[in-house]
Amino acid sequence: MDELTDRQKILLTLITHEHINSAIPIGSKMLVERYNIGLSSATVRNEMSALTDSGYLRQPHTSAGRVPTEKGYRFFVGRLVNEKEIPLSTRRTITHQFFQMRNDVEQWVKLAGSILADQSKAASLITAPHPTLSRLKHVEFIATRGRQVLIVLVLVGGEIRQSILTLSEVVGQERLSQIANLIIEKFQGFDIEKISQNIDFDNNLEKDLLDWVVAELQRADSLVSGELFLDGIMNVMSEPEFSHTEEARKTLKVLEERSMLQDVIARSIQNGDEGSVQVLIGGDGSWEDLKHCSLVLSKYGAPGVAFGTVGVIGPVRMPYGQTISAVRFMSGILSELVSETLYDDKFNSY
Repeated sequence: MDELTDRQKILLTLITHEHINSAIPIGSKMLVERYNIGLSSATVRNEMSALTDSGYLRQPHTSAGRVPTEKGYRFFVGRLVNEKEIPLSTRRTITHQFFQMRNDVEQWVKLAGSILADQSKAASLITAPHPTLSRLKHVEFIATRGRQVLIVLVLVGGEIRQSILTLSEVVGQERLSQIANLIIEKFQGFDIEKISQNIDFDNNLEKDLLDWVVAELQRADSLVSGELFLDGIMNVMSEPEFSHTEEARKTLKVLEERSMLQDVIARSIQNGDEGSVQVLIGGDGSWEDLKHCSLVLSKYGAPGVAFGTVGVIGPVRMPYGQTISAVRFMSGILSELVSETLYDDKFNSY
């Protein structure tokens, strides 16, 4: 950034702004006519050529104007001062919608995704709040076929885990329900360490079922995020950048398979602070299939309670000011809900 003159910084900012809005290469004549920059077209062309040589711009075709490179977008985002705030009336409406459903975590996530996709005109990605330390809230053992039992575990914070366990013998539903109630009564609100310190079961069946509960808590603790929800995928696919079949195919694969997005979230957000916003442009050189995309991500939650990720994925040519503002706003709402709802849930479970 220090290698640029003040004039080049202004021109690069204007070119990036115009390209984001128009999705077409930007020429010197348009800049001179649209902005009172006090420069001739020839001077602007020379500066654009210098910016191209420095790697901030590129020329798609010989006779075309210029578009920003990933380096140019990084400059633009780093220089961004005035985020485009969501109107106050809209923020009040959104806040009211959330606090009408403050006890329904799954609905928070779906609502956040829908609103963020609409505000950003891109695809939203939200991970459900994941407990910092998994604690037991409720468990059910449901007899299915023969020796198989469906086990449903609910963690403090609302996260649900379930699987099928095969017992050594057939056990009736009444007995399974008795054991579930015994475990809830004795261990509700406990984490793995506290459960381990208070085990005094003599019955092998009770021990086996409690061992499964402990194993699931361990698996939950090993996760870095909750379930991932996406909304607004067609917002991305309708952008001109993805009109070419191969680019569209790669991007759609990333959005549908989700494993890469989960990897991005895990590596980008794990050590971040709640409320801070990270911008990843063109996959930041680490994810080839994301080279035509940018992500704006923020960690939300409350320390010691639960955390998740809220963000947007769209073309590199995205309105960063508006998107960063929307992600920051949504992160704040979700953090407040985690603090007020899941914090109470955590301590009320003891």
